Parts: sequence; structure tokens; C-alpha cells
Amino acid sequence: MWEKAIMGMAALRVFSGSLEILAALLILKVNQVEKALLINSGLAIVGPLVLLTSTAIGLIGISDRISFAKIAWIMLGISCILIGVRK
Repeated sequence: MWEKAIMGMAALRVFSGSLEILAALLILKVNQVEKALLINSGLAIVGPLVLLTSTAIGLIGISDRISFAKIAWIMLGISCILIGVRK
């Protein structure tokens, strides 16, 4: 059977993917660039939140098996990704 952390991460990704598909369908339905940009900007918030949450779930799942230094490196890498995307 799958671990709880794996189930949580997978469920979060399925939810995120479903939101992306629904947003794409909504963009097609509104058929206006201004409204499509609003929908798209809403998705820009979801992506980093899903990244942070799924990584946090994964780190909690393996926290007893890896050192604090490795967790710190992972968090530093995620911070670099978020800073790079933001700029």
C-alpha cells in the first residue's frame, strides 16, 4: 500500500491538474483576452502554493530518514525556484 505522504502529494497534484483543466475550459468559454488573463493570473498563485505544499508533505514524510542539513538544502532550492520565478 502507498504511504500517506505519497497519497497526499498525488491528491494535491491531481487537484492542481484539475484546476488547470477547468481554467483552460473557462478561458475557452469566456472567449475574451482580458478575462482569460484574469483567470490565468489566478493560476499563477496556485502553482507555487502546490509546489510548497507538496514539498512540505514529502519532507514531513521523510523527515525521520534524512538529516536536517538535507532538509535545509531542499528548502534553499525551493526558495531559489520561487525567487527565480518571481523576478
